[in-house]
Amino acid sequence: MDTQHPDLHPLYAEHLATLKQRADAALERGGFDHLVVASGQLHYQFLDDRDYPFCVNPQFKHWLPVTKAPGSWLVYTPGRRPQLVYLQPHDYWHVVPDAPAGYWVEHFDIVVIRTADEARAHLPADRARCAIIGEANAAVGDIVPNNPDAVLAHLHYHRAFKTPYELAMMRVASRIAVRGHRVAEAAFRAGESEFGIHVAYVRATRQTDTELPYTNIIGLNEHAAVLHYMHLDHAPPAHLRSFLIDAGASFHGYAADVTRTYAKDRSSAFQDLIDAVDAAQQDFCARVRTGQDYRELHLHAHLVLAGILREHGVIRLSAEAAVETGVSSVFFPHGLGHGIGLQVHEVAGFAAGENGGTIARPEGHPYLRLTRTLEPGMVVTIEPGLYFIDMLLATLKDKPVARDIDWARVDALRPYGGIRIEDDVACTTGAPENLTRDAFAAACAAVG
Repeated sequence: MDTQHPDLHPLYAEHLATLKQRADAALERGGFDHLVVASGQLHYQFLDDRDYPFCVNPQFKHWLPVTKAPGSWLVYTPGRRPQLVYLQPHDYWHVVPDAPAGYWVEHFDIVVIRTADEARAHLPADRARCAIIGEANAAVGDIVPNNPDAVLAHLHYHRAFKTPYELAMMRVASRIAVRGHRVAEAAFRAGESEFGIHVAYVRATRQTDTELPYTNIIGLNEHAAVLHYMHLDHAPPAHLRSFLIDAGASFHGYAADVTRTYAKDRSSAFQDLIDAVDAAQQDFCARVRTGQDYRELHLHAHLVLAGILREHGVIRLSAEAAVETGVSSVFFPHGLGHGIGLQVHEVAGFAAGENGGTIARPEGHPYLRLTRTLEPGMVVTIEPGLYFIDMLLATLKDKPVARDIDWARVDALRPYGGIRIEDDVACTTGAPENLTRDAFAAACAAVG
């Protein structure tokens, strides 16, 4: 466990009490007596005996920091201690999950089973009174996930509000990710390939590809214009110009999601553009406050980024006109950010309330992942970007607005791919807490 974090015993006890309250309300709303959560099962490749990397049910790891125990179950009945049915098979082919241990075990009644089918004897007998949460392949006999909408809507909506325990986990994940980012930048400046940078990142975070919360995006030069670039060339380009890295880390089931962009030449026009986006991004982060409609923040970001394009000679039309005509969406084609926590893209980003319902995206912005109004406890990403994507730029060529684009300037910037800067930011009752910037500051202070 990383240093610099508080005693988890009281934080976890408070966290568990909060989850029980939420589960009580969700079960009452759905008309159930028991919450039964599957950890999940392994998925095997078609016509093969090789399994895909196991990904635990986020509803399971919300209750306890167990992420590598397929075939296990959690049972919660209001008024009773939660029960963990823990599959620890007799197996000499694979690593068997460790015996449960740590700050959380005292809060559970734990039953160890040796085969998946043994779980049936330890789960509530009246299956019809159970809200069973999990994937279809988690079924064991008559224990079949039913994922009731009323229960999930309530649990998902409230998952946006992180407990102090969860924030502690996310701070550690941020510090791990920043450790990797600092090493990755050094590898870039030393002339490493995309693959070499990735290896350096994995080594620094001490997390394998399957332990990281998502596949690293490591793009040099034009590859930064591919939003989810994951190819990883093994040879460095002949001329190194730019580097975009979108890479995170995990801690006890919680994710960090961090993006930075660098220019090889710190005195270049591309570096000036990076600096402008970085300054704007920090202003957007400062607006993560109670009552902020995230849709409005996204639209505000479009206006500011369009202004940057004008200031740097990429477009000649006003920022307002660039937004109205859709030009800003060509250069900034994704959403400003999303919720984050147990999942990189946290659930219920569009939830109107704990009973369900949807808050629509602004018209013309189909890729925005979060439309809720921010409240204390929410953690969101803020990730504005500016890109030079050939496919999207081509859509402007035959439009009247094409005359307001400085195509020579665009062509000069194409080889750099694009810019994205992303922080994880917690909404509080006062000023926001920027988990990412705090982690970078702490890392710099430790070195200095």
